[in-house]
Amino acid sequence: MSITAKFGVFMIIAASTLAGCSTNKDEMLPPGNSNMLELWKGTDGESGVSRGSEARSTLRRGLSDSEQQAALSDDRSYSRTQESEISQQFPRLPNPDMVMYVFPHLAQGNTPVPGYSTVFPFYDQTQYAMPGERTEAL
Repeated sequence: MSITAKFGVFMIIAASTLAGCSTNKDEMLPPGNSNMLELWKGTDGESGVSRGSEARSTLRRGLSDSEQQAALSDDRSYSRTQESEISQQFPRLPNPDMVMYVFPHLAQGNTPVPGYSTVFPFYDQTQYAMPGERTEAL
């Protein structure tokens, strides 16, 4: 590609870039006759009728039974309770039970004790995972 062709391409790109900046805000978005208070209230400055509420009323419809049930179940799944909050943020880590068999023996040298099994947790205290810590592999 020659130097003149490169210069021509550069001039076309520069002209199109500068042409995009040549408009002013009043051309793009005319100001209209409403003041800020009328816009806040949602009324048109000339007619006094709320255009936004008219548009919402035409789009609004009632929910069907299945949509109402789905909305209720969604609300319940997002609601926070004390139980779900602690179990979701700080899940308990597994604490495996250890089973120990005690063989028959004599207590204090002369009292016979039959054999029995006992169960106790592996860890002394209940351990909790930190928020965001993975517990699936455990």
